[in-house]
Amino acid sequence: MTGPLVHPGDSPEWLRALVEISGELDARTFTRFAPPSGTPTRAASVLVLFGEHAEHRPDVLLLRRAETLGSHAGQVAFPGGGAEAGDDGPVDTALREAEEETGVDRSGVRPVAVLPELYVPVSGFAVTPVLAHWQEPSPVGPVDPAETAAVARVPVDALADPANRFQVRRPGGGWKGPAFEVEGLFVWGFTAGLLSVLLNLAGWEREWDHTDVRDLDVALAEHEARTRRRSGRSAS
Repeated sequence: MTGPLVHPGDSPEWLRALVEISGELDARTFTRFAPPSGTPTRAASVLVLFGEHAEHRPDVLLLRRAETLGSHAGQVAFPGGGAEAGDDGPVDTALREAEEETGVDRSGVRPVAVLPELYVPVSGFAVTPVLAHWQEPSPVGPVDPAETAAVARVPVDALADPANRFQVRRPGGGWKGPAFEVEGLFVWGFTAGLLSVLLNLAGWEREWDHTDVRDLDVALAEHEARTRRRSGRSAS
């Protein structure tokens, strides 16, 4: 079932628009990808966890995957993963995975809406995003460094800042999609696409330069070089 899990009026005012509209959405709102007929998919969920910070107001929980992983190594993502036999539906999968990856205390998390299932061609997953409100924030961080390199609460204002937004494309004129460079993270692919749509639906989006299109490999290399320079300055 997709749509609100709570009455919109019972969610924070800044999150209410997303809860209200969640029941009106379908997969085409977020992606043009659909599994070819007869193609098997594997169920998965991600937790799109929005909290409030005293200094920067709404933020969202993201993680950076370990460089040693066999798939999506080093990429920024929402907490989440494949469904397991003991899970009680997509919401339970999302909460379990978030707890395993970031250490978040699920008792302080209130799921507020379930979004349409989205197909991710590169992995064959059919991913259900679960929107949640972090009512009682708990300490978070990488639980297993072999899987998660970093965990961050990224301010919504920083994601919406036009200076942090651009598009990336693969060489050869193939795939193109939104990207963010924010809080030391380079966000692209499925996660950036979902964030971009949510910023728009929630009314948080600010006008940004859609014509700023960068080659993915070059943009990633430049980001990594900047990260190394910052690390070097911090160590000195």
